[in-house]
Amino acid sequence: MANRTLIKGGTVITVDPAVGDFYPSGDVLVEGNKIVAVAQTIDAGDAEVIDATDCLVLPGLIDTHTHIFLQGEDAAAGGYDVQLLKFPASYRVARATVAARRALEQGFTSIRDMETEGAGYGDVGIKQAINEGVISGPRMWVSTISISSTGGYPLEGYAPEITVPKGSQLIDGPVEARKAAREQLDKGADWIKVYMTHRSWVGKNGELASQPTLTVEELRAIVDETHGWGKKVACHAYGGEGLQRALDGGCDSIEHGLVLTDAQIAQMIRQGTWLCATLNIYYGGWAPADTPAGQRDRKRASAHEESFRKALKAGVKIAFGTDIGGMPWSEPIAQEFPRMVEFGMTPMQAIQSATSRAAELLEMKGRLGVIAAGAYADVVAVSGDPLANIKILENVGFVMKDGKVFKNDLALKNDAEPRR
Repeated sequence: MANRTLIKGGTVITVDPAVGDFYPSGDVLVEGNKIVAVAQTIDAGDAEVIDATDCLVLPGLIDTHTHIFLQGEDAAAGGYDVQLLKFPASYRVARATVAARRALEQGFTSIRDMETEGAGYGDVGIKQAINEGVISGPRMWVSTISISSTGGYPLEGYAPEITVPKGSQLIDGPVEARKAAREQLDKGADWIKVYMTHRSWVGKNGELASQPTLTVEELRAIVDETHGWGKKVACHAYGGEGLQRALDGGCDSIEHGLVLTDAQIAQMIRQGTWLCATLNIYYGGWAPADTPAGQRDRKRASAHEESFRKALKAGVKIAFGTDIGGMPWSEPIAQEFPRMVEFGMTPMQAIQSATSRAAELLEMKGRLGVIAAGAYADVVAVSGDPLANIKILENVGFVMKDGKVFKNDLALKNDAEPRR
């Protein structure tokens, strides 16, 4: 018989509409790597019991926009460029291994990693190592190298006669676009990541402007090929023409979406396009206010808040994402939650965005992001009530992934004798 564990006595946020959101003082029975029952009281039988009394239990969290091969690169230490120019691949893999573990330590049992930033197909190997139990980390959906156009991604600013590496696969024309998608899918991409905008600045009329990259025809080739493989396309798009091309080309998710017009929001709803906003990362490291970069930084934040509020009110499908890696992995991933609540979400909506809604984006509805019979046993617990204070999710003390306890800092008691 498979190993059986009973998580007993906690307030359970199921995020399962079939049974309601809560079980006060509820029990969760795990067998092997699946949840087999959730109820007010469950006979433990021969199960090992974990006493979760006075804790709040909820599904494992999901971050749908991460970068395990980035570490919030310090500009004083060479910034983005140094990792492509000087860091050995083995060093970058070592850092990514640590990042993956830190995600799991913080209760994020699944992540969608949005490209390796010049580290090739390293994410495929990290995913394999996690799946085979070689290293600890979350379930991973990987997007490998990403795709942009000539002039559409760093490294930049070097002498024109010098060829430098790029952090993305650069293409021109629908034929090259389709071939790039095929290459990345063939080598293990679960999602294809496309850059539809590059750079941003404050325009002459005070608006946030962005450079468009791929054409609609190039994106359509990528989307057509990727959908043919049964996979999806995520589009980095700040706003303007590039974001419009992303929607017209049929992307499945908009990453960031700093400037969303009413018409674009309506189009997202019609097409079922997801928004992964990554709000909080735009609130750190602002340049001085009297500089062009500082004006851009502040405009990014203000425009983003307005767009997020409009998209939320209109009913756009929103999944939790942080762009962690753009900021150091030593920072709490869950700092995104308070920003989402500040901008109009209820705490429960914010939790749903990182559980059941994120699972839906990953086409794992009912299998991840819920505490429900038949779902994978990805379970976390906290001391306190995140519905009263969402910041509590920055301190996840208990993590179970795939039925195995990875972390238990809440003094949840394993009973020496099974309860009956």
